[in-house]
Amino acid sequence: MGPDSPVPRTLLSEDVETLLAGATAELGREYRVLREIVEGGAAAVAVLDTGLRYVYVNPHMARIVGVPAEDQLGRTLSEVLPGVERPEEVPRAVLRDGRPRDVLVAGDMGAGPARKPREWHSTYHRLQNEQGEIVGLVAIGVEVTEPRRYLTELERAHGRMAMLHAATLRIGTTLDLETTCQELVDFVVLDLADGASVELVVENEPVRSGRSPSAGVMRMRRAAVSARPELAVRLGGLAGPDDVNDHGPTSPMRRCLERGRPFVTHMPTRVRPGERGPYADRLERYRAAGIHSTLVVPLRTDSRSVGVLAMVRAGSSPAFTAEDAVVAQELAGRASHAMERAQRYAREHTMALELQRALLSEPTLPHPDLETASRYLPADDSAVVGGDWYDSLALPHGRNLLVIGDVMGHGVEAAVAMSHYRSMLRALSSSGMPLHEMLAAADRMVTASGFDRVATCLLALGDPATDTISYANAGHLPPLRILPDGRVELVPLSAGPPLGTGLGVYETVTRPGVPGGVLLLYTDGLVERRGEDIDTSLHRLTELRLQPGGDLDEILDGILAHAATGSARDDIALLAARTRGM
Repeated sequence: MGPDSPVPRTLLSEDVETLLAGATAELGREYRVLREIVEGGAAAVAVLDTGLRYVYVNPHMARIVGVPAEDQLGRTLSEVLPGVERPEEVPRAVLRDGRPRDVLVAGDMGAGPARKPREWHSTYHRLQNEQGEIVGLVAIGVEVTEPRRYLTELERAHGRMAMLHAATLRIGTTLDLETTCQELVDFVVLDLADGASVELVVENEPVRSGRSPSAGVMRMRRAAVSARPELAVRLGGLAGPDDVNDHGPTSPMRRCLERGRPFVTHMPTRVRPGERGPYADRLERYRAAGIHSTLVVPLRTDSRSVGVLAMVRAGSSPAFTAEDAVVAQELAGRASHAMERAQRYAREHTMALELQRALLSEPTLPHPDLETASRYLPADDSAVVGGDWYDSLALPHGRNLLVIGDVMGHGVEAAVAMSHYRSMLRALSSSGMPLHEMLAAADRMVTASGFDRVATCLLALGDPATDTISYANAGHLPPLRILPDGRVELVPLSAGPPLGTGLGVYETVTRPGVPGGVLLLYTDGLVERRGEDIDTSLHRLTELRLQPGGDLDEILDGILAHAATGSARDDIALLAARTRGM
């Protein structure tokens, strides 16, 4: 193969893909984008791994270096460029600090009669995957002997690489679907379009206000919209998110989704004769605003179609090109995976929350002489639902057992574990064993089952015959007593290890009851604050002044209003109890 021969296609698929397999999926995507955009161009492009070994060389780089591409792959810069002085010095600096650098590369290139002096200008960019791991470098160069011919191509290649790198950092920064959609449209309006929207496929939408989809249409919901200020003014404002539109078989958005590839179209100069309805009205409005070019890109995950990214250009902006479509499709691919993560998170969060709410709908009814009230406050949407639970169990001889606990971890697994703990303690409560033996038995059962979710738990057994309350504590925070005069005090208790550790040694402690007052059990979400000592947090609760004779629900609302300030980073569960007639 001579220096001007094209690189065999096999080197751009199986061999290179094998070399890239150990890097990351991110490097694979960068490689595919480079192949689509610059493989046939005039700019010289190479991709190197962190050891500065070539993993991709485009045809023009092979021609400049004078070494066939297959002879460069797997070799280092120094091995491929023996005639260049210190060729690895600048690339290693870029790997260290991530700052792109330009370098003039000069030396004798090629072998035998074809060997001759060459000189080109090269720029190195560091490559990182979505986890921030450094996976290599991309080098983009142009021969100095013909700079005018290649300058535009080089600048465009640099710009697209920088855009794709910025997209990784700015799209999908949260697990919220709407935020991800808005980040996508804001990003493309900044760098690729004058206006953009994300339209998501509506699945199993309930019929609202008597409206049902027409036969054969695809229903899509606008999740986000963005436009340059001047275009927004010409449009008379932007249509708000959550607008739902039906798309028939000829709709560009529907055709884009069904074909699975970008759709570029130019705005018709006039409405076709006899055409009426919403489409004709929108077309007239868009033309009046100066919109002349449209690019629609599918948003697809590995398993299904999510929706489309629709972009427009207006005024003096150039029409969309096939190269724009390639870049937009790569951006859409990255955003689609971020949106899928957000949708999966939302489904799991909703499932866990509904499971926990169902299990905590109300504690079981206590004896008639005991009044109870409860609250469950989930964490903010930035955190996943946890495994807090509470219960109230009526036992023989007028006794009542109050239970509160907190399973380690978050998500569906924590909610399911919470249901196991709750059922187990309900069963043990009917055995008649003392509280410390109940906790020890629960600890042994969990450990023997291999269940890997430990939990804190507090038991409080009220006995009206002796006007006492007995406690047993497995790593939980101490309960509160709201005294008749409104003062709040902690009930001092020693705490054994959490359930599920296999180390359970617990004790039952009996204290006087709270006549005329309220007993409050709670989980740590009520008091814990980042960077604050737990003793300080608990002391803050004792500074509250409450009216124990008021409605229990109002008492709980007052506690939450004063203690649970700011964003809740963890779930909060509260259980209050008071002897009736007091």
